[in-house]
Amino acid sequence: MAYPETQLHHSLPLFLICDNLRDPGNLGTILRSAAGAGCSKVLLTKGCVDAWEPKVLRAGMGAHFQVPIINNLDWDAVPNYLPTDTRVYVADNCGLYAQAQTSNKASDHGWVCDRQLSKFHKYEEEEEEEEALETGASKGWLPELEVQSYDLDWTEAPVAVVLGGETHGVSLESLQLAESTGGKRLLIPVVPGVDSLNSAMAASILLFEGKRQLRLRAERLSTVRSYH
Repeated sequence: MAYPETQLHHSLPLFLICDNLRDPGNLGTILRSAAGAGCSKVLLTKGCVDAWEPKVLRAGMGAHFQVPIINNLDWDAVPNYLPTDTRVYVADNCGLYAQAQTSNKASDHGWVCDRQLSKFHKYEEEEEEEEALETGASKGWLPELEVQSYDLDWTEAPVAVVLGGETHGVSLESLQLAESTGGKRLLIPVVPGVDSLNSAMAASILLFEGKRQLRLRAERLSTVRSYH
């Protein structure tokens, strides 16, 4: 498919990976935000709703023809669609997890409070239990990613953001990919009592924050060059 020259000209080294996004309306809205922010590409892993499903198309409002979308990917294939030096970050709404990661208390080490990941544990616990017994693996099998606020600089290299669905959350594979690329969890803080943001809202916040950071980086680079 050919994409508009203006869209290609304004595309940024910013990629979106959708992980277990199953709501058509949310995915369509997310694609619309990705096109508006200037994402280079959107990758959908297996388990996501079909990007070309009618409800997704309606919510996308033409985004499908503005940004390249790769459907139905296995996690092993995801790096093939990213630049080799891409750093992968995972969206995170869990403030308690961030507190645990930054605390020096021994009791905090290894504490994972992310409700979405807790759901993943619930689904996979029985399958993993036997495997752990066979391999001697410890309970610390979950990749430990540093957490940083979404408004701190995270666009120093080509960057991909993983966004999980509200029902199933992010997958273990997404955390492993982030860990292997030196990525982190991006925390969008919410006030106490609020469970989390809608996935489409979280995507918009992160993508346009990435766009802002990349614009400022380009402006600083242009200023430096003008002095030489």
